Amino acid sequence: MVVSLLTLLGIISARKMGIAERKIRQKEELRTSILGAAWELVEKEGWQALTIRKIADAIEYSVPVIYDHFENKEAILLEFTRKGFQLLNEELVKASAPFANPEQQIEAIAYAYWNFAFNNKEYYQLMYGLGMPGCESVKQIPELKAFTELITSLISELISKSKNEGADAFLKLHTFWSTLHGLISINMMGNESNRNEMNVMILKDFIKGFVAGIKG
Repeated sequence: MVVSLLTLLGIISARKMGIAERKIRQKEELRTSILGAAWELVEKEGWQALTIRKIADAIEYSVPVIYDHFENKEAILLEFTRKGFQLLNEELVKASAPFANPEQQIEAIAYAYWNFAFNNKEYYQLMYGLGMPGCESVKQIPELKAFTELITSLISELISKSKNEGADAFLKLHTFWSTLHGLISINMMGNESNRNEMNVMILKDFIKGFVAGIKG
């Protein structure tokens, strides 16, 4: 009888664990569906047109179900912002990996950043929807912090090997980031034909001048 009771308790416990695991899995699947539907809407209509109601209609659930998974629309946008910087970081690391010195790595990163922006316009426009991210954004988004640390470390290394050891790496980071983002924004406002050979020459000239300015 004791063995039977223990066995029964084990079965009940296993069933409870199974139900709990299934609920967690279903919640994750629904969360993935919400993000998938949101992304499809963004690709069709743009970020500005995205609403909780449209997402709910797309996955055929009620609006409260969406709020069970995301506090508001901004929480969904934050999720995509984090994903965008994660993808950007992967591209930058891949681009810089073949090179040994920071000068070459910075140049490779600049081109990879440029290409990412135009190959992933939806992500890029969300990532910089309100302009350049500030210090608070960097603290709140680990992926953004990883991005800034990657570039800052290369700039710091370049400074240490230069004749300009008193240069401020943090200031140089923002010079690099702001100028690159500004050039991309100007081009992104136009059409594909605007991204011509002249713009690539401007990008190349900027990178050359930036590195030379640090090296002294």
